[in-house]
Amino acid sequence: MGKKKDKDVDAEDHGIGQHSPKLCGTNYPVSIAFIVVNEFCERFSYYGMKAVLTLYFIHYLRWDKNLSTGVYHAFSSLCYFTPLLGAMIADSWLGKFKTVIYLSIVYVIGHVVKSVGAIPDVGDSTAHVVFSMLGLVLIAFGTGGIKPCVAAFGGDQFDEEHTEERTKFFSIFYMSINAGSVLSTIITPILRGDVKCFGGDCYALAFGVPAALMVIALVVFIAGSGLYKKSPSEGNILVRVCRCIGFAIRNRWKSSKNSPKRSHWLDWAEEKYSKRLIQEIKMVFRVLVLYIPLPMFWALFDQQGSRWTLQATRMNMDFGGGFIIKPDQMQMLNALLILVFIPIFDMGIYPLIGLCRIKLTPLRKMATGMILAALAFCAATVVEINVIKSVVEPPLAKESLVQVYNLMDSEVTVQFPGHTVLSDPLKSYEDPSGYTSLPLTGESQLYTVTVTHNGTEYQCGLTFTEWTAYSLFLHTAQPGDTVCKLVKDHIIKSETGDAYLRFINTHSENINITIGTDEFLAAANYGISQNISVPRGEYSGIVSKTNSNQYHIDLGLLDFGAFYTVILSKESNGLTFKKMEDIQANNIHIAWQIPQYVFITAGEVMFSITGLEFSYSQAPASMKSVLQAGWLMTVAFGNVIVLIVAEGAGMEQWTEFLLFAGLLVAVSIIFSIMAYFYTYVDPDQLDKIFEEDTDDEKVESSDRKKNEAVSLIDMPKQTNM
Repeated sequence: MGKKKDKDVDAEDHGIGQHSPKLCGTNYPVSIAFIVVNEFCERFSYYGMKAVLTLYFIHYLRWDKNLSTGVYHAFSSLCYFTPLLGAMIADSWLGKFKTVIYLSIVYVIGHVVKSVGAIPDVGDSTAHVVFSMLGLVLIAFGTGGIKPCVAAFGGDQFDEEHTEERTKFFSIFYMSINAGSVLSTIITPILRGDVKCFGGDCYALAFGVPAALMVIALVVFIAGSGLYKKSPSEGNILVRVCRCIGFAIRNRWKSSKNSPKRSHWLDWAEEKYSKRLIQEIKMVFRVLVLYIPLPMFWALFDQQGSRWTLQATRMNMDFGGGFIIKPDQMQMLNALLILVFIPIFDMGIYPLIGLCRIKLTPLRKMATGMILAALAFCAATVVEINVIKSVVEPPLAKESLVQVYNLMDSEVTVQFPGHTVLSDPLKSYEDPSGYTSLPLTGESQLYTVTVTHNGTEYQCGLTFTEWTAYSLFLHTAQPGDTVCKLVKDHIIKSETGDAYLRFINTHSENINITIGTDEFLAAANYGISQNISVPRGEYSGIVSKTNSNQYHIDLGLLDFGAFYTVILSKESNGLTFKKMEDIQANNIHIAWQIPQYVFITAGEVMFSITGLEFSYSQAPASMKSVLQAGWLMTVAFGNVIVLIVAEGAGMEQWTEFLLFAGLLVAVSIIFSIMAYFYTYVDPDQLDKIFEEDTDDEKVESSDRKKNEAVSLIDMPKQTNM
């Protein structure tokens, strides 16, 4: 038996009872420095990868917005389901130290696979999807598996009497999480957008750097191995709870109708499990019932990295002075604001509310946090309504869109038979007035369009197809003749804020235009170049070559999300041009997203931090890990809600935002009603009541106290929100 016990103790490499050296004469173990650095690098790795994930799905894998949003939230959900697995492995098998090591290796492999999938030269599009999904699954198992272990392992490094130092350690630990989040959401979008590789945005580097940080996290954690206090696995309380619940259900099902009734269905487990465990599970269940409405908060909160990022891509990102923020960098506001808001709420807002003699209980704080999150989505709705004003909605079934360019020497009138699509005359070289809807009788329709120029009518037979946008160019091929040229248009704005540009050449020679690495060829006599996206910016001295000459033109600012058509003409003084804006630039500034980030972060402070505090205060010491698992499940199910809505609702984005806001308000009302009937308890009282009596004379008294505890916990709930 002695040898067996020694082997169990050695399971964590002889770490029990080991005292780590202290930092500079304090009570802080040196080992926590390795844990804090490890957490910083791991969070940089996770949030850095996740920051660019939605845009990676859209631009690299060529998925649509809904599929990209769905997969993003499926991944987020998996990251919060896997902590259950990590906790079971750590508590029942390997212990925290080895669990962190082994699952960190899985984590690193996931990052490497994900980075390889972002290299265009590796396989085809199917291979990229396979590598990406495999990498994300491994990352989810890695990050989720170590999530419940690292913080607890850090707490294990402190001696029992150093509770104040342990509390401060968790604050430092939380700071390292947010520091890693802020830096990564600033840096990885820069690596994605500003560094070019393989002919486009460098997603391989944007994923590779987080992979390198995860390698560093693993190396640092291993480097501190000799300093750690390592406790052996002690059995997983979550497994015991599940077995107790399962036994109670089976025992109740098998019992005969004549069996005496019991006050609670969990009491059917008394034949096998202690009354203390059963009462602790009852206390946990009372809190878990309150968790039922909570996933809706996380359904809104986690859309910062998906829907809100996509909203940012259609906004003006220029703050002046050459400072341009990237759409996927806005997420850093949440981590930055939470570092600011925590002391403001703790030292300012909460004390002020207390001075007003308003009792702000934890459950009331959580309900208020839900309302603030709903207000964030109301703000996002207002922003979205204004953002879409510069967006051309794609045509529907049995519908086309058309805009007309008059490249003739005087005004013209265009008539579509049976429709007043374009009723006003079009001036020569006038900017188009925008796309107009053209109804069709079927999948396609032939229209005989009448063009009136200088009193003479010309007719053009043009075929329009549903779901398609067109530009109709009118020009003169020779005196007295009118040409109608119908061109299919691309009208979907760039998700990175790029502008789209095309050239029309009215010259008698071909013209080659070079912008950066892009080449535009506009054939002679009204030839039209490809419509190519170019980064937003000022463009001057653009080289334009014909067979006989070279010219330089200044296009000026090509703004975020705008579509431009540039008409090139040969005049006696050289090459002239006219720049027309086909689709309006993104005119809503990205700073208008700040209010929604302020609301959602304030909601997080009141909801998330308070929720964890409430959960811990209402659970016995042995059940805190069970409630932690339940809390993580609310995050996981919240992401499942977004996945369902994104794939199944098919709404306009602003109505979807409004739907989420309304749902959360409704859920907050339900939660408030549930909270009203909740009675706060002191779990420490359970320790006193169930304290073991070694003196036989006290057995009767002890049994009476236990019965009192049972009646106390099972009593009808008082109103104490």
